[in-house]
Amino acid sequence: MSHGRPVPQRDHPGVIAPPPLIFLGFLLLGWGLGEVIAEPGLGLADTLRRGLAVAGLLVGLGIEGWAAGLFRRARTAVQPWKPSTALVTTGIYGLTRNPIYLGFAITYVGLAIGLDSPLALILLIPCLVVVDRFVIRREERYLQARFGADYDRYRQRVRRWL
Repeated sequence: MSHGRPVPQRDHPGVIAPPPLIFLGFLLLGWGLGEVIAEPGLGLADTLRRGLAVAGLLVGLGIEGWAAGLFRRARTAVQPWKPSTALVTTGIYGLTRNPIYLGFAITYVGLAIGLDSPLALILLIPCLVVVDRFVIRREERYLQARFGADYDRYRQRVRRWL
């Protein structure tokens, strides 16, 4: 964990929307369109589909909770529209720079499987593009401005996703 340099003039990354709403919007769009066009579903047995859905939810929410807990322990904001006061680089942040978004993506897959919606699964790809371009890249510019060389070293050592 590293504490930052002087606070930038705009002390937040300026993301386009709360990331959970971006994921939820794509999920609901995919599921809703699938309902309108009466898509055939994933073709999985109900027991398997439910098991995969529960597994996705548990793994995704577990990753999100672990990552958010590390932020809380460091006394820095989890929400990207609030200032970051510490750079967290340990725990799951030593494996991926975006564990919360990874957790959201896994949770999304679990929900899409649970909803039996191939279209929702397909829309995860454009969802991740939107999150990458309009959330993660803004956060990375902000963190570089906020934490400088400490963030640069972290970014070189740890991959964005996995």
